[in-house]
Amino acid sequence: MNSIDIDVGGTFTDLVLNYRGKSLIKKVPTTPYDLSVCFTKVIEEGAAAVGLKMEELLPAIDMIRYSTTIALNRLIEKKGPRLGLITTEGHEDVVLIGRGAQWIDGTRVTERRNLSIQKKPDPLIPRDRIVGVKERVDSRGLILRPLDEEDVRAKVRSLIAKGVRGFVVSLLWGFLNPIHEKRIKEIIRDEYKEFHIGFLPVVLGGQVVGKLGEYERTLAAILDAYLQRSMQIELSAMWDKLRDRGYTKPLLMIQSSGGIAEVFRTAASRTFNSGPVSGLMGAHHVAKILGHKNVVMSDMGGTSFDVGLVVEDSVRSYDFRPIIDRWMVGITMIKTLSIGAGGGSIGWLNKLLQNQVQVGPKSAGSMPGPACFNQGGTEPTVTDADVVLGYLNPDFYYGGKLKLNRERSVQAIRDKIAKPLGMEVEQAALIIRKIVNGNMASAIMKEVHLRGYSPEEFILFVGGGAGATHVEGYMADIPKAVIFNFSPVFCAFGSSTMDIMHVYENSKKITLLEPGTQKLTDDFSSFNRSVEMLIEQARRDLVADGLSPDAAGFVLELDMLYGGQFHVKRTLSPRLALKSAEDVRAICAAFEKEFSEAFSPYVVNPEGGVFIESFILKAIVPTKKIEMPIMPLEGPDASAARKGERPVYWAETKAYVPTPLFAYESLRPGNLIEGPAIVEGEYTTLVVPPSMKFSVDQRGLGILEKK
Repeated sequence: MNSIDIDVGGTFTDLVLNYRGKSLIKKVPTTPYDLSVCFTKVIEEGAAAVGLKMEELLPAIDMIRYSTTIALNRLIEKKGPRLGLITTEGHEDVVLIGRGAQWIDGTRVTERRNLSIQKKPDPLIPRDRIVGVKERVDSRGLILRPLDEEDVRAKVRSLIAKGVRGFVVSLLWGFLNPIHEKRIKEIIRDEYKEFHIGFLPVVLGGQVVGKLGEYERTLAAILDAYLQRSMQIELSAMWDKLRDRGYTKPLLMIQSSGGIAEVFRTAASRTFNSGPVSGLMGAHHVAKILGHKNVVMSDMGGTSFDVGLVVEDSVRSYDFRPIIDRWMVGITMIKTLSIGAGGGSIGWLNKLLQNQVQVGPKSAGSMPGPACFNQGGTEPTVTDADVVLGYLNPDFYYGGKLKLNRERSVQAIRDKIAKPLGMEVEQAALIIRKIVNGNMASAIMKEVHLRGYSPEEFILFVGGGAGATHVEGYMADIPKAVIFNFSPVFCAFGSSTMDIMHVYENSKKITLLEPGTQKLTDDFSSFNRSVEMLIEQARRDLVADGLSPDAAGFVLELDMLYGGQFHVKRTLSPRLALKSAEDVRAICAAFEKEFSEAFSPYVVNPEGGVFIESFILKAIVPTKKIEMPIMPLEGPDASAARKGERPVYWAETKAYVPTPLFAYESLRPGNLIEGPAIVEGEYTTLVVPPSMKFSVDQRGLGILEKK
């Protein structure tokens, strides 16, 4: 299958092209003013690499998969439309009151410690644009108070008079019985029809998140409405350019749940963090091939550092109430961690802490970029420190397409860090590097230890353009790091390994095992009806995407808990339907196993009963994956890849040392390089310190470990 996978990051846009049995990677600088520009440019470069024009390549492509940070960027910039919120009368202040943690949701640890600056985030919809309508549905979905339609019309008109350009409708128990939410949408459509200039989008909370949690469900709907227009404009521009150049197949979007869906059938909030999620899914695929059960996936780009874990051959670790910017939402996302640590992260002096050097989270991005990019940047960044220390070659950065100005790096670090602290430029650069490496190592250790594991049980996969340059400093106690020829574009590679997957959720409380009596349920119909409803929805969507429902496999997961306990555990169900008591026992046994592994065998409590909270169905259409063939080993001598030497400043020597240079693409399976050494590739540079060694295994993968 011919495919294109693109990941738009804060600094670079990455591409993996699979064409006629061969794979290649490309990178271009991200154009934040118009993402369709870098999107088109990277495809043009991929096409040129196989000797074609974009117009000649695209008709032969079967699938384009896309991950991006558009949603988060637009949210941070606060560039959304003026929205109005319609909710149940008496519940107008729910999103403003929030949960207790709303004060600190989405803030950094240093901000949380400074109580004097803590405040709730400014609401995306202020109180004067929130109205409550006369209606009420109870927790069983029964209508207690019919919808007052005249009240709705009056309040819709009042919101329009206040300049509202879009509506969010999120009613109490609206996900359980959506009749009132749907009727309000019909009323708005009747007032402002599709063909009117004043046509306004309407987002229903029960359709965005079909499960419990009034606060999180409403916020998810607000984010969708807030981001919808800007993402539509960005993605429509990309789609138009693809169509104009002959592409007729689907444009698929990576979702934070691990699924993929056609771009115009994807909710904006579900694309948040899609890049790191696709990287983690790619790591899972590679781990299976290599036979590793526990993997730390790391990705250091120009703006952020992302971490995800494969534990016991599984990525089914979820964040059930993730924070998007400052907002807690009810969307289930695969758990990853992102911190502001990348090649463009800025080093600065914190005057409140006696001029302590700190790095990030602010980034220079791609424009103006680090000082050495010579595009007007004056702040010292991690990349500038790497240039000063000799780790990066100013003449071969980005394959020689972007010449770096070392003097600008020296000037930025000297003026902003070294001179105020009274130290040499090299010392200041080393401090910047040490701090950013320490921040990344701490992020990895936090993720590993909080899951109850030891770093020695894991292997580290390295991704991102800056990952190989810094991995020696952030791998900490993990014994071995793996560098791939596609490491600089690992998130784009990750999406190329993903199957097409739609994810559906529905809240439905079912008792499987009664508390006290330990009686198994014999009411199979409620369970089976819930699953059948999700399968029917999945089949309809697959047909709409131009896919055969018969080619799909269905996987069921259940949010389950013990009676009297708070913790919900998402469990892989061994059954799609209940037909006997044995089926019920099988689900209870699977839950007990996963619950005990996640928490402790000592808190397993079947005596309290076993309950299902929500159903999650995954409809999966398999796609062809990239293979990693085994090649013959050619011996340890790497001299054929040697390309000279240059002075490099090593922390161990506190001085510049003549250091051998190697060309990454020229290394062969079996080659061994003893540190100190620098290995240069087109899109990344590997740093091998004096205490480490680097080898190439039989699959062409680089292995970095201690001597």
